[in-house]
Amino acid sequence: MSLNSKNKMEQLTDLKAILHSKRANIYYLEMCRVMQKGGRVLYLTEEKDEKQYWNIPIANTTCILLGTGTSITQAAVRMLASAGVLIGFSGGGGTPLIAASEVEWLSPQSEYRPTEYIQGWMKFWFDDEKRLQVAKQFQQQRISYLQKVWSKDRDLKAEGFNVSDNNIQQALNNFSAKIEHCHDVTNLLVIEAQLTKSLYKIAANLTKQTDFVRQHDSVDNANAFLNHGNYLAYGLAASTLWVLGIPHGFAVMHGKTRRGALVFDVADLIKDTLILPWAFICAKEGATEQEFRQQCLQNFTQHKALDFMFDTVKQMSQIKWGEQKA
Repeated sequence: MSLNSKNKMEQLTDLKAILHSKRANIYYLEMCRVMQKGGRVLYLTEEKDEKQYWNIPIANTTCILLGTGTSITQAAVRMLASAGVLIGFSGGGGTPLIAASEVEWLSPQSEYRPTEYIQGWMKFWFDDEKRLQVAKQFQQQRISYLQKVWSKDRDLKAEGFNVSDNNIQQALNNFSAKIEHCHDVTNLLVIEAQLTKSLYKIAANLTKQTDFVRQHDSVDNANAFLNHGNYLAYGLAASTLWVLGIPHGFAVMHGKTRRGALVFDVADLIKDTLILPWAFICAKEGATEQEFRQQCLQNFTQHKALDFMFDTVKQMSQIKWGEQKA
C-alpha cells in the first residue's frame, strides 16, 4: 500500500469515529460555496466588503442540504463522502426545487458497509405477508415513540400536546386497534393517513389555527414548516439506511407510490412526534425558518431520534421468522 493510500485510510477511520446515530449536526445552507481547504470542509459566504469561511465538522454531521444559490467542489464532495455525510440538493427552506420531486440524495459509496441488515431485510421482503407484518410493527413503534415523547416533553405538554388528552388518546387508540385488522398495505396506508389527519386537526385546534388545510405547495407558515421539517427527517432516515446498508427501494409501505420509499417509511417513525407539533407551535409564535430548524435539530438530539430509527430498522431486519412460527 502506498503512503498516500495509507494516509487516506487513516483519515477515513478518523472521520468515522462518531457513530451516525450519535452525530449532532444537520446543515442547511443557502447562498454559499462549499469547498475543501486545508483538510477541512468549509462554506464560504460573500458579504459586501468581505468573504467569510465557516468550518463544517463533518465527522459529527449526518447530512447537508444545499438550498438555493449554493455550489460545491468535487474535493468537498470527496471528503464528505469519506466521512459518510449525505448531501442533498433542495430549494429554499429545505423544500425541493420541483414540488413533485423528492430531494435528490447523493449517497456516499462504500464497499465496506455491513451486510447483515440487508440480508435480514431480504429474508422477509419478498414475502407479502411478512412485509405487511413489518409494516404494522413500524406503525406500532411510531405510536410508542409518540406516546413516550409527548408524555415527558415539558414544552410540548405546556402547549397541550399530552398523551393524556382525550382526543389524542382516542386518535392513537383507534389507529392502534385498526392496525392489526389491516389485510394489505393499501388499507394500512389509508388508516395511517387518517391518523395524521386527526393529529393535524388536534394541533391546529391547540394552536388556534382552525382554518388549517394541509397543502404541500401552500405558503402559510404551518405548511411550510411541515415541509421543511419533513425533509430534515428524510435526511435522518436516508442516513440511517445508508449506514446499515439497506437500499431505499426495499420499502414496506410506500413502495408502490414513492421513489426511494423506504426513506419515507423510516422518516414516518418520528415525523408526527417531533415535526408535526412544532410546525404548528412555531407557526403560532411567528418563528423564522432558522428558529424552526434549530428547534427540530434540538428535538432530534433531545429525544434520540437517530438512535430510535437505527434501533427500529435493525430490530426489523433481525426478526427470527422461523422461531416465530414455531
